[in-house]
Amino acid sequence: MAKTRPYRYYDACTSLCPTCLRKVEGKILFQDGAVWMHKRCPAHGSVKVLLADDEAYYRLAREVYIKPPEMPARYNTKVDLGCPYDCGVCGDHEQHGCLCIVEVTDVCNLSCPICYADSSPQRQTSRDLATIERMLDAVVANELEPDVVQISGGEPTLHPDFFAILDAARARPIKHLMVNTNGVRLSRDRAFAERLASYRPGFELYLQFDSFERDALMTLRGADLRRVREQAVAVCNELDISVTLVCTVAKGVNDHEIGAIVDWAATQPAVRGVTLQPVQLAGRAEGYDVATQRLTLTEVRRRLLEQSRAFAPDDVMPVPCHPDAIAMAYALKTENGLLPLTAMLPREVLIDGARNTISYEREPAVRDALFGMLSTAHGPESSAESLRQLLCCLPQVEAPDAFGYRDLFRVIIMAFADAWDMDLRSVKKSCVLIAQPDGRLIPFETFNLLYRDNLEKDVLAPLQAEVRQRWQDVR
Repeated sequence: MAKTRPYRYYDACTSLCPTCLRKVEGKILFQDGAVWMHKRCPAHGSVKVLLADDEAYYRLAREVYIKPPEMPARYNTKVDLGCPYDCGVCGDHEQHGCLCIVEVTDVCNLSCPICYADSSPQRQTSRDLATIERMLDAVVANELEPDVVQISGGEPTLHPDFFAILDAARARPIKHLMVNTNGVRLSRDRAFAERLASYRPGFELYLQFDSFERDALMTLRGADLRRVREQAVAVCNELDISVTLVCTVAKGVNDHEIGAIVDWAATQPAVRGVTLQPVQLAGRAEGYDVATQRLTLTEVRRRLLEQSRAFAPDDVMPVPCHPDAIAMAYALKTENGLLPLTAMLPREVLIDGARNTISYEREPAVRDALFGMLSTAHGPESSAESLRQLLCCLPQVEAPDAFGYRDLFRVIIMAFADAWDMDLRSVKKSCVLIAQPDGRLIPFETFNLLYRDNLEKDVLAPLQAEVRQRWQDVR
């Protein structure tokens, strides 16, 4: 009888050694319904990494939710040594920036143990306004009309020119402006919050909201922020400031709260959705244990489906711009809870009928499909849509007479690759880019591993030198 292996071989891949960050060969395997990456570094041996605990979903993202790449208006670096040594974005990258991040400061009022940026009160460096404006200009030059720009840090609300930065962003053709914040200043400074509200519409806060439990917050953030976060959401509700709650998820720490956070968020008037983000093992988070605390996208998806009755499996699907790394679910807020919408959207609308973006509710094709299936009375731009025809067979749901952006609710799972699970095939589709003062826009995944702070000089430069020397030896 012929010998067989205990798995099915699916594909070859190029990854990184999690110890030395050199490029290594690997293979992707299916075993017992899960997806694994096996890779080997000549210096540090073999590693087996879980990519997904759901083979069917992984294959759906790889084989179905694919579409022609949508490119930036310009490239920032040339193709020379190959991915990930040429970021970015180089001409070999396969996706424009759906979300562009502008980091304005390293200063923070917290020292989160999971911080990929290594921000803290001890770091006192901020970029001046002129530099930040150059970064915004670089984003616009690449994207022309950027879908989403996120002002981030550190804690960006501590920047001395914070509102001047928002004004500079507003002066540019940015469709949707977000501010990434831990909510501390928002919860304590009423005048600050009221001034933030003046930037509506097209403005949103990306608010850390990891747990309802003290121990989890101490593990993730180093502080008991329960009251701070609840006060911040209450202020947003009162002032009608749109907010997305972003929950950084670690196995055995707060992954049992995913459903509770989503269900609670859906009851808050100002909350437009929740982003679930597994810990990326970079920055200070490199000390986390891979075996016990690391989570994949499909594990987070499974916990969401198990813990919240709001969504079924067909409601939480890959986002075609980067299907390996991003999943989404859309729902309508009603008096009786969330009414899922994603499964009602024709798949071809997402794959063939819309631009590559993570802001699908703003895409005309998707928006028209959503509003169309909900029976439009006045057209999408009027934000007055009748739900009667769709819900006529669901008498338990009380349909509002009209709905708009505040009635839509989205859950996004965004899993950033790290040195353990990095597949360069997937990284080439990365659509979350970090702007640099020199005009580069670097994918989030590679930036935190190879380009942030001193990493480009201390870690990346020696790797680049090795590659150059190898090519010279071949010649």
